[in-house]
Amino acid sequence: MDFENVPSPRARAALRHVAARSAGPPVAPDVRITLNFHPDRLTGGLPLLEALRRDGAYHSQFVTGTSNGGLTAHPGGDRWRWESRIFGGVYDEADPYDRPVYGALDFRRQVVGAAPRFGSSYFRLTRAALARATFCYPDSAAEPTRFGVAAGMSLIASAEADRQDALNDYIEAQVHGGVSLTTDVEALVLDACYRGTPVEAAARLLPCPVEWHPGYRLTVERLRRYADYRGQEYVDLGARIAEDGRIDPRIIGDAARTGHHALQDLKMVWHTLARHGAPEGAGTAYEAVEDADSHTPSA
Repeated sequence: MDFENVPSPRARAALRHVAARSAGPPVAPDVRITLNFHPDRLTGGLPLLEALRRDGAYHSQFVTGTSNGGLTAHPGGDRWRWESRIFGGVYDEADPYDRPVYGALDFRRQVVGAAPRFGSSYFRLTRAALARATFCYPDSAAEPTRFGVAAGMSLIASAEADRQDALNDYIEAQVHGGVSLTTDVEALVLDACYRGTPVEAAARLLPCPVEWHPGYRLTVERLRRYADYRGQEYVDLGARIAEDGRIDPRIIGDAARTGHHALQDLKMVWHTLARHGAPEGAGTAYEAVEDADSHTPSA
């Protein structure tokens, strides 16, 4: 399989290693990889979108030291070990900036992106980025044995046949060779709760179009029905931070920046919202709405 257009020797080696272990039909050309994240969080003391504008690229946990999953991206840590196993050790001595970026394959064409477990908003990548990605199912944290590349995989059939919780049934994608906001991103798709906020203002300064999905919403009344999902303590926390009797991603993000709540606890609140407060169309084709005035080049 030809990966000669991938500039990084390590990335080419990783792609070839996974391709040799993959078989099945190619991914449909209209399917995209999405990178779900929370756009109102901080990284290195900066608002995340401001840091993305500064760097012009989306970086892995090895660079940022932040994650909406586990924080194990260091030599000998779980993320390091998983990558060593999946990619045949080609990244063992790599610079953090050379390592792959994680997302998910949006084969269900969901309006909220492929893996909302990790955030309400997402970057939708280009078709070209799909060609230099590897995939696994389930998540790499589960020590998967099934892998794929865009030219051939059987993972979609595996995911569709598996009876997983809706937040766990994504096909993990690892994008090799970097993710440039200018050349690798089709759009930043934001939850509608961020309209008119500093998140929208910062998003308009990025070198990619901005689109919107209808947004996650959950009333406190409905939230209280789901104490058995992540736990009563997280339902109680959600009720405490609620505004006007509801929670949404902005409200959770505001609570996270106060420093008054454990981020892991707020993550459980988000999981409950993501699982039970998804907008209509969360499992259907792209319904994000492009904002015609949102494509503003970075300074």
